[in-house]
Amino acid sequence: MAGWERTRQYQNHHLDSTRWDSIAYRENDIVITTSYKSGTTWTQWLVYNLVFRKENNPPPFPSCTPWIDERLTTSLPDLIALVEQQTHRRFLKSHLPADGLPFDERVKYVVVARDARDVFMSLVNHWSNYTDMIYQVMNTGNVGDDFPVWGGEVRDRWREWISRGWFEWESEGYPYWSNLYHTATFWPHRDLPNVLLLHYNDLQADLPGQITRLGDFLDIEVTPDAAQEIAAAAHIDEMRANATRDGDPLAMAFKGGSQAFFFKGTNGRWKDVLSADDIALYDTAKERVLEPAAVHWLEHGWLG
Repeated sequence: MAGWERTRQYQNHHLDSTRWDSIAYRENDIVITTSYKSGTTWTQWLVYNLVFRKENNPPPFPSCTPWIDERLTTSLPDLIALVEQQTHRRFLKSHLPADGLPFDERVKYVVVARDARDVFMSLVNHWSNYTDMIYQVMNTGNVGDDFPVWGGEVRDRWREWISRGWFEWESEGYPYWSNLYHTATFWPHRDLPNVLLLHYNDLQADLPGQITRLGDFLDIEVTPDAAQEIAAAAHIDEMRANATRDGDPLAMAFKGGSQAFFFKGTNGRWKDVLSADDIALYDTAKERVLEPAAVHWLEHGWLG
C-alpha cells in the first residue's frame, strides 16, 4: 500500500509534530485528523461511541483520545504513558497535514474537513474567547513567534488568515496553521483503503448514514438502531453536557468554558460577514492550494 511520506516538521505555539516520534502504532489504531474547527471533537465522540458501543462502563472520553501533536497541556512522558497504557482500540487526535503525520498501513486514518469559510467563522469564536491563562501557556516554551492576542475587526482577521501562512510552506491559516493545505495533502490519498474522508456538511445532512459509513470503515458493525442512538448522543447539547459532567476543564482555555467551545455548529454565517472582496481572496487561495475536485468536495461534501 503506497501511503504518504512525512517530510515536514510542525512546531509552533500549539504544535509539536516530533511528539509522534515517541508513539508506536498498534494494529488497528485510529487517527482522527483535521486542520481545526471542522468537526474534530464531534468525530472523536462518534468513534468513542462506536468503539465502546458494547461496554457498560467505558473510560472517560477525554483521556481516551489524546491530541498527540499538542504541546500545551500534557508532558511528553505523561503522553507516552497515557497512550501506552490504553488497552482498548486506540483513537488518537491530530491537527497535522499528511506531510507531518506518520503513515502506517495498519492504521485507519479519518480525515475530517469543512468549508474554509465556515471554519473561519467557528475559529473567530474560538480565538476571541481565549483566556489570559491559555495565552501564557501557548507563549511559553514555544518555537517561533508568540501567538497573537485576538484584536481588530473580524474581516481584518479573515484577510490575514486567508492570505498568510504560519509556516514558510503555507500560504493561509495565520496565526494557526494552514487549513486548505491540510485537505490538499490528504486528497491524493483518498482512495487508500485505510483513509476515510468525512465532511462536516455530510455529518449535518445525514448523521446516522455517516455513522454507518464510519463504522464500516472501522470494521465495526452498526445496526440502523445503533446509528440512530449514536446520532442522538452526538447532538451538540449532549456533547456540552458530557464535557461538563466532571467539571469543565475547558474553562481554563476559554471564556465560558465548554459553552464557548461547543458554540453554534452551524454553517453559512460567513455570508452575513464577508464582502465580495473578502470572498475573492478565498477564491484566489483555493485555486492556489487545491485542485478543482478537492475544492468542490471541500465546499459541498460527498452528499452536496
